[in-house]
Amino acid sequence: MKCPFCNLDNTRVVDSRPADDGASIRRRRMCDACGKRFTTYEKVESIPLIVIKKDQSREQYNRNKLEAGIMRACYKRPIPIREIRETVDAIEMELFNMEEKEIASKLVGEIVMDKLKELDAVAYVRFASVYREFKDVNTFMDELKKFLE
Repeated sequence: MKCPFCNLDNTRVVDSRPADDGASIRRRRMCDACGKRFTTYEKVESIPLIVIKKDQSREQYNRNKLEAGIMRACYKRPIPIREIRETVDAIEMELFNMEEKEIASKLVGEIVMDKLKELDAVAYVRFASVYREFKDVNTFMDELKKFLE
């Protein structure tokens, strides 16, 4: 690692600990040449996940888009934001643990529905009505019957 002060590459790690976000490591370094200290952060580089949409177009996975959809489904429900974020974390972990570079949006939607079913019945039905594109009341009732069984 090059020193940002003298630009020489003879630095050493003085202290190492997890960063506040828990997903990176904070390293305190010292330059052997000039004696100055500086901090670096290391984070594991994740493989970008590509989502294949219904029309076969592809777009990069976006956590904010997933979270926004779940928030819409949970609108005006007595669900703490902490639980919603934990649900998004669980969905994201399941997606990345598949170790696939590309994943169908249909699979993402099914995982979301499974997690919402555990979280809140109304949020589940709201999400399902948009995701499955209910055309009439009968398809809506069919989904409710499946849920009740």
